[in-house]
Amino acid sequence: MSAPTTSTTSSHVSAPPADVLVVGAGLAAAQTVAALRAHGYDGVVRVLGAEDVPPYDRPPLSKHLLDRTEPAWLTDELGLDLHGLADEVRLGVAARALEVRPGRAGAVVRTDDGEVDASCVVLATGAHAVRVPAWPTALTLHTAADAERLRTALDHGPRRLVVVGAGWIGAEVAGVAAAAGHHVTVVEARDAPLVTGLGATVGALTVPWYAAAGVDLRLGATVTTVGPDGVRLADEAHLPADVVLVAVGARPATGWLAGAVPLVDGAVAVDEAYRVLGADGPLDGLLAVGDVARRRSARYGWVPGGHWDEALRGPDLLVRRLLGADDDGGELTPYVFSTQLGHDLAMFGLPGAGDVPTVLGDPEDGGWSVLWTRGTDGPVTAALAVDRPRDVGAARRLLAGPDLPRVPLDGATSLAALPRR
Repeated sequence: MSAPTTSTTSSHVSAPPADVLVVGAGLAAAQTVAALRAHGYDGVVRVLGAEDVPPYDRPPLSKHLLDRTEPAWLTDELGLDLHGLADEVRLGVAARALEVRPGRAGAVVRTDDGEVDASCVVLATGAHAVRVPAWPTALTLHTAADAERLRTALDHGPRRLVVVGAGWIGAEVAGVAAAAGHHVTVVEARDAPLVTGLGATVGALTVPWYAAAGVDLRLGATVTTVGPDGVRLADEAHLPADVVLVAVGARPATGWLAGAVPLVDGAVAVDEAYRVLGADGPLDGLLAVGDVARRRSARYGWVPGGHWDEALRGPDLLVRRLLGADDDGGELTPYVFSTQLGHDLAMFGLPGAGDVPTVLGDPEDGGWSVLWTRGTDGPVTAALAVDRPRDVGAARRLLAGPDLPRVPLDGATSLAALPRR
């Protein structure tokens, strides 16, 4: 199937859909249902969710792996009662296939229990952890069930934990487990942690955190096999382990969509109104939001899923544009937050591969921040605050406008003190 079009089209919808089917029951799905009702939609709303538990928030699964044994239910966290808002909620029912019908709005979703036909379908199936089929004994962490399995594996006194991957999840789990007295080794194939999110230069600034937290970090090391007694590296070194966690990323949960809509890097491509893009433009009555979607952005080109605000706030924009409600025409700024190895990180924006990072402050002496710019004097594309609460708010404000900002960097030591020009 050809790549989706990138032409700009109007997001206005003249009449609300007769009914809405939300596929997924996580944060993005639940927020979509809540936004529909908040903006006055009184049509039929149905929900299909693959997991057999009510909606919950995923960040606490790693950040509070050992001190929070119950999921962070959205009913408690956000006061969001999915069953009270939707006309029908079917949990433990996974979508298996999607059929888009030419000339008709919406789609048919096939499940193991039959078919569901709707004039408007919102895809919010999220993502899944990357697994390595050759390592069947290794654990992953993405769902509440995954967290329970990992907690149980670490439950019997100090354990030897090997974490494969020094990304966001790997770093968070490593810090939590080490603080609880477990012996933790993190193996990362690249030359620095957090390369995917921060780039090698900035990611390298987090290396000292591992030793300070009592974690053994192995960089430039590739795992070749995982067995019942540990892992073996490409250099033949053997790392004993009672528990192995593979934390090498997540992928959009789009396997069930194969052939139904075009995918870009495995994600569903959507426009600024979250409408799914087909080969010839938006598909009528088909939308996607959250981790499953890759959103077109005037500022960044394409914004991948995996950003918490996309799932929390994206549904409100989707619904406003679907229903033709008041909308300021703006877009969300990607946002990632993490608590890892005794440090708090908050990042806004999306740095490109060639963007230039400028460090504000001294990473060896307390909190620090980073600004990424296009070239040495171009607009700011992203901002990171590390152990600097005041800079978190400054970063959010800096990147909240309709255009990427420009700021003078000479002599700057913090985001909070930056003048804007």
